[in-house]
Amino acid sequence: MKQLEEEFGMDRAIEIETDDEDDEAERVCHDNEDDNESDITGLSRVPSYDLMDPDPAPSWPQSYRQSMDMYTSVTPSVSFIRGSSFLVQADKRSQAPDIESPLTKPFLSATNSDREIVPTSIPPIKLSSVSVFGASISELPPPLQQCSYAQSLLNATNALCGIGILSTPYALKEGGWFGLLLLFMFGIIACYTGILLKRCLESSSQLQTYPDIGQAAFGLGGRICIAVILYIELYSSCVEFLIMMSDNLSATFPNAQVHIAGIHLDSYQICAIVATLVILPTVWLRNLSLLSYVSIGGVVTLALVVLCLLWVGVVSDIGFNPSGKALNFTHLPITIGIYSFCYGGHSVFPNIYSSMENPSQFPSVLAISFAISGSLYAGVAVLGYLMFGEATNPQFTLNLPTRLIASKIAGWAVVVAPLTKFGLSMTPVALALEELLPADQLASNTAPILIRTTLVVSTLIVALTVPYFGSMMALIGSFLIMLMSLVLPCACYMRIQSGRLTKFQITICSTVMGVGVLCAVIGTYSAVATMGT
Repeated sequence: MKQLEEEFGMDRAIEIETDDEDDEAERVCHDNEDDNESDITGLSRVPSYDLMDPDPAPSWPQSYRQSMDMYTSVTPSVSFIRGSSFLVQADKRSQAPDIESPLTKPFLSATNSDREIVPTSIPPIKLSSVSVFGASISELPPPLQQCSYAQSLLNATNALCGIGILSTPYALKEGGWFGLLLLFMFGIIACYTGILLKRCLESSSQLQTYPDIGQAAFGLGGRICIAVILYIELYSSCVEFLIMMSDNLSATFPNAQVHIAGIHLDSYQICAIVATLVILPTVWLRNLSLLSYVSIGGVVTLALVVLCLLWVGVVSDIGFNPSGKALNFTHLPITIGIYSFCYGGHSVFPNIYSSMENPSQFPSVLAISFAISGSLYAGVAVLGYLMFGEATNPQFTLNLPTRLIASKIAGWAVVVAPLTKFGLSMTPVALALEELLPADQLASNTAPILIRTTLVVSTLIVALTVPYFGSMMALIGSFLIMLMSLVLPCACYMRIQSGRLTKFQITICSTVMGVGVLCAVIGTYSAVATMGT
């Protein structure tokens, strides 16, 4: 009997302990729900349904966040300057009691009808299954550390101010003076769609990149579609870098010619091959941290080229001569493509937002960065067109008199700058392709090197086949940038916020999407047509 009482007493003790644990679990779950709900802003209750693909396989691409952070940031040493841990995650919103990388957990948790989060479910991502040059993707530089307002502004401005500035005088020549209104109009619309991406990210702390938004809106297919477009955009930019280097090198060495086994190579072709051979080793690098430091000089280089243009206009006999048409409808689509190319920073805006110390300041960062870049683009466009008039080339550096020191500095500056940008632009594409390979093929360096070499050689082939800098830029701007900067942000926002938007918001988004699609169709057709002439 005593033995039975002891056993019964033990059972009661276990039962009481279990009840206490259940109560404690309920309290923890309740607290966690409160915490999760407090992290979500601006959302109302939505019905319970799943927008995600139920396939439990890891979502591709897994390397997007780190590789694009490396491509975007011009402040790579901030984590060391501020004394932060190298592994500290950038996004304070995703912190949890268990320290876990946002790349190793689902983007969006499973939902029920009582919780105010986007009704999606994304499978966890396993970085251990993917390697790069025999190393896991987790060995890539970590996501951007918590960036201050000034650092975020610098990163956003760097993302917007690129090689498009070389062609803005040519765009002004093609479209006329009133075409400048399109530059500012696209800037305002692109800034608005950038804010729409922010609102999409606010729907869950687990969304951090553009492909994440695509998956939250349209499932795994949306994620893959957006990622592919982004990678094509990066690849096309590398083609532009190579054309830009070849054009300016051939202008410096116009008489270079080679005859080999009956094959004639002119100056442009020789310079393109040489530029490719110089660039190729930078793409082989496994750790591009050094290039990310050197790429800080890209902003300085841009400013230097603009100053050289101004200097030539002031001190030389070229001067400033007002001329040109008010509006040229025939070539206006080329102008549309080039101006839209200038605002192609949306692929990295979510990364910049996720890395900010105070994400609520992101709209201000966007507004100022668009104002700076728009003013710079407009200023260079007017300055270059006043100097060269109807003779303006797709790259204004090709119009600068070769006898002047300032012209030589500008020419070599645009040759050296792509040496760092090319590797940083091509690496995300290479990493995405390497993810598709079996793990055993990535154990050695052979497969990754072969992939990267093939990508670089293919850009050389494209640059030799379509050596038209202005037309290529117009094509990229009309098709890819219009999709990524105007159409898809509105589509994702309307899908994620479905049922919670006002008629005015729906009208605005639909109008922007319509403008984007119309400009993409007209601009793409015009850019392709000019390549054949």
